Amino acid sequence: MPHWDARPEPRWKEFHYKQPYARGLGRVRELLADPARDFDPATFWQWGTMQAMALITVLKDCEARFGEAGQQLVHEALRKTGLDVGRQILADISLPADLTEAEFASFYATVINRIAYASLEDARIDDGGKVSFDIVFCPHQDHYKAFDCRVQRYFVQGMIEAAQEVGGVRGWEVRFDTTIPSGAETCHFTVWKPSSEERDRWNQLTGLIEAEALSRARRRQP
Repeated sequence: MPHWDARPEPRWKEFHYKQPYARGLGRVRELLADPARDFDPATFWQWGTMQAMALITVLKDCEARFGEAGQQLVHEALRKTGLDVGRQILADISLPADLTEAEFASFYATVINRIAYASLEDARIDDGGKVSFDIVFCPHQDHYKAFDCRVQRYFVQGMIEAAQEVGGVRGWEVRFDTTIPSGAETCHFTVWKPSSEERDRWNQLTGLIEAEALSRARRRQP
């Protein structure tokens, strides 16, 4: 069983999602199954890291040259990409009538974490209004700086919007509690249904991060 398909909850087997980027995935699996190619799959990590670092550079350069307009342009592109990936995962999904929002949130997060983000995850359903997970390995952990992890907020925003479209969750948010690039042992995330006050605080934090990013961009300019 592949690592991304193993969870102990019985209801997990009823969560029938789709693989994102399915056409290319099929081609890659054919390549890896061909012994004559002797293809080293670890080079996918190197290729993906180049793409990720390019994205960070694009974001920082847009902030430096175009200020808030450049920042928002990149953020919106990330949100759209997250939305597209989420829609691919949830395309034509049929959910059990009694699947709880907490189960949906946790299972959907597992698909995102283990497949879209190619990470190793330790997931749990805490209660009916909160689920959480630890990322114990992230492909970015050795090359992202702590502040670079902010780009994930906008991918995730789009992915949550995709979940809301199919009615899996309503009003849930994701909180980044710790990250490996900032020195923590794991990246710990909480997915929960916040109060209005909690949601306001989260939005304020996002605004502070964006303002700090623009301040850093201005300081980098000659």
